Amino acid sequence: MASAPSLSEMPDPPTPLPPSSTTASTSPATDLPTINIGTRRSLLARIQTDIVEKALKEAHPERRYEIHAMSTMGDKNQVTPLHDFGAKALWTHELEALLLEGKLDLVVHSLKDMPTQLPPSLTIGSIFAREDPRDALVVSPSLASTHRTLASLPGGSIIGTSSVRRSAQLKRLYPHLRFADVRGNVGTRLAKLDSPPPEGPHYAALILAAAGLLRLGLGERITALLSKRDGGMLHAVGQGALGIEIREADDETRRILAKVGDERTARACLAERSLMRTLEGGCSVPIGVETEWVRRSRTPAGPGAGGVGVGVMPAASYETPSGKAADAHAAAHSSSPSNPTPDGSSDENENDDAPLTHDLTMRAIV
Repeated sequence: MASAPSLSEMPDPPTPLPPSSTTASTSPATDLPTINIGTRRSLLARIQTDIVEKALKEAHPERRYEIHAMSTMGDKNQVTPLHDFGAKALWTHELEALLLEGKLDLVVHSLKDMPTQLPPSLTIGSIFAREDPRDALVVSPSLASTHRTLASLPGGSIIGTSSVRRSAQLKRLYPHLRFADVRGNVGTRLAKLDSPPPEGPHYAALILAAAGLLRLGLGERITALLSKRDGGMLHAVGQGALGIEIREADDETRRILAKVGDERTARACLAERSLMRTLEGGCSVPIGVETEWVRRSRTPAGPGAGGVGVGVMPAASYETPSGKAADAHAAAHSSSPSNPTPDGSSDENENDDAPLTHDLTMRAIV
């Protein structure tokens, strides 16, 4: 796989930024340096950055924050299929250059877009709680009333996705369907589905990340959520989580981020990234995962199985994996059998409100 272009090859940022972190503007109330936050220009990226800024303001109301948005290589080229790019850092490289120069203090990324090998002296400072990590099936309005699953779509239907991971999994399970690349932000892709251009292709459905649709307030467009159990789809590494990139030596920013983020999401996502790094995966390698925190069973089984790790068969005191990825904020969302929780479980399981253990189960496909 080709290496990412050097920083010197990247264009100058289109938005003005402070000259360096040492001379950055300060908050008039406290004389503390302003925290400069970098992000992409897309609406979804700005919404996700607002989530981070809100958490930081609640944790550190004495600080002032400024958001700086810019377009990345992946944003500027909306035509080339993702797997045809040689670079790994399509969505991060320009922002990382400004972070290294000290013009930004932190950068908000969709964690699934972050390469597992970060530039030297950069690191992940925090990972925020996941939205629903699953992929979503979005069927064309002309078919949505009669076709609610991939299996029910007519033979030869075109499914739009820019992901090698998605198409590789689905081609094996649904050989009657065709798959075509679709680029652009979420709104652009939905427009191509709803009102296809005369020259085509005419998509019957799209596969998109559920997290992006939910954060954009477009959850009603989701026809079905896909998982190992429902649709045979494993999601991308880190999907649904937000990763905050910082300079490794920036102890002050690390201290500020210590009060935000989500520990369980971080541990699950770091395990997923470790797997992908070991397998050397990325945008062009179809690696899918599903990570789940095991819940303690309400009804102990076996002699002395009333506590964790006690008895002849301690594993029997745990619920078996559900087949849908469970996540850190499961207990914070209510659900019904027809409305799965954002973490992928549903209250059809009597143990859904049982406490989470420290055991993590991961399914993966390559």
